[in-house]
Amino acid sequence: MHVGIPKEIKVHEYRVGLTPDSVAELTEAGHSVVVEAGAGLGIGFDDADYRRAGARIGSLEDAFSADLVVKVKEPLLHECARLKRGQVLFTYLHLAADKPQALALIKAGVTAIAYETVTTVEGGLPLLTPMSEVAGRMSIQVGAYALQKASGGRGTLLGGVPGVAPGRVVILGGGIAGTNAAMMAVGLQADVTILDKSVSRLRWLNDHFGGEARVLMASRQNVLDAVLSADLVIGAVLIPGAAAPKLVNRDMVRAMNDGAAMVDISIDQGGCFETSRPTNHDDPTYVEEGVVHYCVTNMPGAVARTSTLALNNVTLPYVKALADLGWREAFRQDPHFGEGLNVHEGVIRHAKVAEALGLHAIASAA
Repeated sequence: MHVGIPKEIKVHEYRVGLTPDSVAELTEAGHSVVVEAGAGLGIGFDDADYRRAGARIGSLEDAFSADLVVKVKEPLLHECARLKRGQVLFTYLHLAADKPQALALIKAGVTAIAYETVTTVEGGLPLLTPMSEVAGRMSIQVGAYALQKASGGRGTLLGGVPGVAPGRVVILGGGIAGTNAAMMAVGLQADVTILDKSVSRLRWLNDHFGGEARVLMASRQNVLDAVLSADLVIGAVLIPGAAAPKLVNRDMVRAMNDGAAMVDISIDQGGCFETSRPTNHDDPTYVEEGVVHYCVTNMPGAVARTSTLALNNVTLPYVKALADLGWREAFRQDPHFGEGLNVHEGVIRHAKVAEALGLHAIASAA
């Protein structure tokens, strides 16, 4: 199969769909790979590295004309226009919060497979997990910066010092991102509270963190009480394929401490704070209702080398399956991979994505 790797063009996005090592595995298996010139330069992979791996260095048009296009971030609208029926696109899509992109992919007729809705037999999200780990850990770093007075924050040090109480960190969602956020916050000796709706997950979190983090059921009252007393709130809620629920409304934000900070990891899926709006790495924060908001839609792009390597660890087996078998046979052999199918030949194929967009869905074509 002919595989194309375009250069990512989102603001300060330096990740790349495949590393030279991943390309080598494909070319050694007999597949041809074209990499857009300069695609990996931002994280230290130059064109010569890809040539040594067996790839051809080409143009944007070359990369987007391949049978299988492998990216990291969702294609922008002018990139969607380059895609066509018969091609397979494999990348993060997050269509539930991006109707224009969904309509553009429908119009293109491409077969679009989303990393974030591929599942495992246990119900996990294997291709989202590493980026959730990165975003969760990053959320405490960027939140700590947002709390600094020069950033518009209230001037709180998360770890406190002897004689001064630590900052209060509230984490909404105890999944992969939330757990990683909690690990970092606990490591900084902050006062940490994690809220989740799953009793089994709450038990796991309690056992995992012991007495180092407070673990609460995410009831309306508990969320309200925790958010209003917080210095830093992390939104880490995910419903696969669907828009994120709005757990914190504007009135709650208005009642928070002036200079508190909020980091919305769920912003790719629309965000879980009513006051959230997408930002980028050039202008990552804004102040709304007296609270500093960080809502960058590609958080892991800030640590692009780590993120690319972590992503390739999990995506490469799926890329190889698509290249070796074609998407239909790959889905037949692994129906959980088939959960990644979001768009095919002009129709939304994922029920939760369609519901979030208000569009009709039909059963998977696999």
